[in-house]
Amino acid sequence: MVDRRVAGLPLEQVIGWAEFCGLRIAVGPGVFVPRRRTEFLVRQAAASACPRDIVVDLCCGAGAIGAALAASVSGLEVHAVDVDPAAVACARRNLEGFGGLVYEGDLFDPLPPALRGRVAVIVANVPYVPSDEVRLLPAEARVHEPRVALDGGPDGLDVLRRVAAGAPDWLAPGAHLLIETSEGQASRAVSAFAASGLRTRVESSADLNATVVIGTA
Repeated sequence: MVDRRVAGLPLEQVIGWAEFCGLRIAVGPGVFVPRRRTEFLVRQAAASACPRDIVVDLCCGAGAIGAALAASVSGLEVHAVDVDPAAVACARRNLEGFGGLVYEGDLFDPLPPALRGRVAVIVANVPYVPSDEVRLLPAEARVHEPRVALDGGPDGLDVLRRVAAGAPDWLAPGAHLLIETSEGQASRAVSAFAASGLRTRVESSADLNATVVIGTA
């Protein structure tokens, strides 16, 4: 384990888990490690959820957000999606105890059609690092986490725009879409939400250096 850490692997991948919202989230080699700042996204999403709501966690990685929400709000029906098979395997481990269902595929594509128009909360920690800035990330992320979990396209908002465009088909009236982004990208993210007809606001945490865009159907 020391040799693997010296070689540059993230500590969480070496020991096999990450602490997130008071939970131990299983993290395997090559899987995106949940960041502490994303706990702010969980808190915002939990404030929008009610017991027995349907929640969808897109770009779920290891399933940390879905697990934390299920632990915070009783009886949630959690559906999680990721395109990376290694992440999906971890997410299934982390969500199994909460009865969560995990799908492998691209954003909304693998979700059961029966969920259309019934989802109360869609939460997404999409990749939002601009492509040209991925090379500036610490080696732990750049080398040992999948690029698909980091690279958000030329301005970092490619995936966010796709999620915002697709969300209205799945959200129930009055339901919410929440996506983590950076402070500098927030205004463009708001425009993407508004283009999908969502009423939008931005919440931020100086302590966690976190910014969340929230849209309401």
